[in-house]
Amino acid sequence: MIRIVKTGSRIVERFNARPAFPEEAERAASDVLADIKARGDAAVAEYVEKFEGAKLAPRRFSVSEAELSAASANVPKEICRAVEDAHRRVLKFSRASLRKPWTMKTPRGGSAGEFFSPMDRVGVYVPGGTAPLASTAIMTVTLAKAAGVKEIVACTPAGKTGEVNPVLLHALKLAGATEVYRVGGIQAIGMMAFGTKTCRKVQKIAGPGNAFVTAAKRQVYGYVAIDQVAGPSEIAVLTDGSVDVRWIAADLLSQAEHGSGWEKSLCVCTSEDLAGRIKKEVLRQTETLSRKALVKRVIDRDGILIVVAKDVHEGLEVVNRFAPEHFEIMTRDATSLMKEVRAAGAVFAGAWTPESAGDFVAGPSHVLPTGGAANMFSGLTPDDFRRRHSFVAFTEGDLRETRAAIESFAAVEGLDGHGRAASIRFS
Repeated sequence: MIRIVKTGSRIVERFNARPAFPEEAERAASDVLADIKARGDAAVAEYVEKFEGAKLAPRRFSVSEAELSAASANVPKEICRAVEDAHRRVLKFSRASLRKPWTMKTPRGGSAGEFFSPMDRVGVYVPGGTAPLASTAIMTVTLAKAAGVKEIVACTPAGKTGEVNPVLLHALKLAGATEVYRVGGIQAIGMMAFGTKTCRKVQKIAGPGNAFVTAAKRQVYGYVAIDQVAGPSEIAVLTDGSVDVRWIAADLLSQAEHGSGWEKSLCVCTSEDLAGRIKKEVLRQTETLSRKALVKRVIDRDGILIVVAKDVHEGLEVVNRFAPEHFEIMTRDATSLMKEVRAAGAVFAGAWTPESAGDFVAGPSHVLPTGGAANMFSGLTPDDFRRRHSFVAFTEGDLRETRAAIESFAAVEGLDGHGRAASIRFS
């Protein structure tokens, strides 16, 4: 059901306490990953058949260049234009957001700073179990390409047919994927993390997924780098009644329709009357959606909650504690209020900025932390696909000036070799 409660209710605390890694997913990921690490492609093929329903020999894991070209040829022109528009906007934003190398002078004429280099080979996961997320191809591969990565591996589930949606394949090709595999779930994460005869190991895995994919990413951390915790979708909307309740309801439902049943939609508003109208509108619009059965699963699991706050500032604190993946500020002076945000993957300010604009075309990646992880993680950026290198280029004068401090630290820590590495240069 959809509950309406006030701030301070224990129901709000329970709503916030969603596990990023459910125990069931943790156990399944551990077993499958261990098997893939031991048996490679043979294990991957077994799990593709078990979990995805397709009987594929390892030689069929990879999507060929011919298949990619054929897929692009079969995509309607208006869809191609939409994909190309999204890619252009995301690429422009990605290039603008890349951190620039910098240098500072040291006191005695040397220099220090940072520079960056792209990773050599990365993997991206693109969900496709309940919907072919062509937008995720744009929101991951484009960033890696902008960062300068030469080898970009993409994995996505193909289902029982073993065929990947042509729009998704077109998006992957346009964005710059160099290898595409019709493998999903835990088995895709294991294949990319450990490497098999079919797919060489990557250095980092990025991209969203269900609870099982998210648990698998966490467990392969150390074998590879990962971007963040990006599981079932969630949204928070803060409104003061200045935005049409139909818009608010539509935005809340936009994330509830993803399909896992564990999605979360939080609405924080400033009056009981407004809360009642929003609830009524959410229920009305649910009946009009093609995926209403999936939305009703979320509602049945208490995945949509409406909280009444005394004002927008108290409401914003409720949202900060929730730490949502997506946060819409649907209030007067939304951009001003945005300065008080402390925990959110991405912020959408003002009545004309629905979260779906961020999902598809606005520019920033829609790969964002979920499950409360926005308290400690940030959304995916091109810099996630680069390595940061600090550098120091001392002169003799710089080392002479710092020699005493180096020798003091070396003495305190019992590391006389460290001290000698400085002092020997002056003997």
